[in-house]
Amino acid sequence: QVQLMESGGGLVQPGGSLRLSCAASGSIFSINAGTWYRQAPGKQREWVASIVSGGASNYADSVKGRFAISRDTAKNTVYLQMSGLKAEDTAVYSCSLDIRKSVGGRKQTYWGQGTQVTVSS
Repeated sequence: QVQLMESGGGLVQPGGSLRLSCAASGSIFSINAGTWYRQAPGKQREWVASIVSGGASNYADSVKGRFAISRDTAKNTVYLQMSGLKAEDTAVYSCSLDIRKSVGGRKQTYWGQGTQVTVSS
């Protein structure tokens, strides 16, 4: 069984920073990709950033230059460092990880429960 636990959300003032964590636990051989999404009240879920096994990353235009996705393979954790936060970044942030549970096993996508980020003065 694999579980994802997100943390790091909270209330921050405009211009501030937060670091979100998405930690996987359980039977894990490798994490092939990690993705962060967000959903603001009354809006559809939005893709924020992704990182693949080789380390390459991609970002939505709305966060490019302000957010940075990274990973710690030893800790089975993907991070989202957010800086220069704006009110429009307020949302529930969720992560998904593509995980292999064994050598040669197929990839499966697992989801976290979400963490609230509120940017307000």
